[in-house]
Amino acid sequence: MDIKQLEVFITVSKHGSFSKAARELFLTQPTVSSHIQNLENELQTVLLNRSNKTISLTDSGEILYKHAITILNDCKKAMYDIKEYSGKIEGSLEIVCSSIPEAYIFPEFIKKFCDKYPNITFTLNHCDSDLVVPEILSERVAFGIVGSKPKHPNITAHPFIKDELILICPKDCNIESEDGFVDPSILKKLTFLLRKEGSGTRNVMAHALEKQSIKVSNLNVRAHSESNEAIIEMVQAGIGCSFVSKRSVEGKIARGEIKGYKVKNIDLSRNFYLLFSKKKIFTPTESKFLEYFCENYSLCDTPSYNKF
Repeated sequence: MDIKQLEVFITVSKHGSFSKAARELFLTQPTVSSHIQNLENELQTVLLNRSNKTISLTDSGEILYKHAITILNDCKKAMYDIKEYSGKIEGSLEIVCSSIPEAYIFPEFIKKFCDKYPNITFTLNHCDSDLVVPEILSERVAFGIVGSKPKHPNITAHPFIKDELILICPKDCNIESEDGFVDPSILKKLTFLLRKEGSGTRNVMAHALEKQSIKVSNLNVRAHSESNEAIIEMVQAGIGCSFVSKRSVEGKIARGEIKGYKVKNIDLSRNFYLLFSKKKIFTPTESKFLEYFCENYSLCDTPSYNKF
C-alpha cells in the first residue's frame, strides 16, 4: 500500500467514477483501475461496488476511506510544517459557491488572499445553495459560500457580508413607483423570469413574498433558469422582470440598461454565509484560509473549528 494508491482510492470514492478521478489526477483510466485493483489485491478485499452506474464504497471501503483520509491529511500536515519552517506556505483548497458569491463577492477576496499567499491554489466549484451542504459533509470540499442559511446540525454557517434583492425590469417598462419603491400589488401584473428551485436567491425571494401572502406559484412566470447572468440578460432583452442581487446589476442600472426597484413592506435583505463541517479536521492550509477570511471580513467572533 502506498500514498498514490490511497490518493487514487479517495478520488474515485469522492467522484464515484474512475474516469472523473483520472481527469482530476491527470492519469489514464486504466492506471486508476490498476491502482485500485492492486490495493484490493494487497488487502484481499473488495473496496468498491462496481455493479451500478455510480461506484460506491463497500463496508471494507468505508473503513479504509476513513483511515486513508487521516493518512493523506497527516502527509499534507508534514509537508506543510516543513514548508512553513522554510518560510514557504503552500497548498490547495476546494471551495463551492452559489452563483452570486462566485461571481460578485469571492473573486475580490481571492485576489487579496493570493497576494498574501501566492503558493496556495484554488479549485472553485459552482453549486446551488441547497446542494452545498452534501458537498461539505462528504468532504469533497472544505468550505461553501451561499446566500441562504442551511439548517443542519453538523454545519457551521457564519454570516460575513450583507446583500439585498431588488426587482429589475426592462428599461422601457413603465411601472408606477415612489422614490424607487413599488407597491406589492404590481407583482401580480408582471411577467417573471425566476431562478430554479434550490437557488439561495429564489429561497430568499419566496420566503419574503410569502410573508405578504404572495405565493411564487401565483406569479406569471415565463421562464426559469439556473443562471443569474442569463436572467439579467433576458430582462435587458425585454422578456420579463425578476428579483436579483443588487450587487449583480448596479452597473446596468447606472447605465440605464435596466430599471431597478424596491418593493414596499417586503424585506429582501439577506446575509451571505461561510459554511463548513463541524466534524471536519482542517489542514493547516484550510486553517490559514479561515483565519484570513475572518480577518478580511472583520469577524471578531471567529468561528471555532478543528485543527490538526
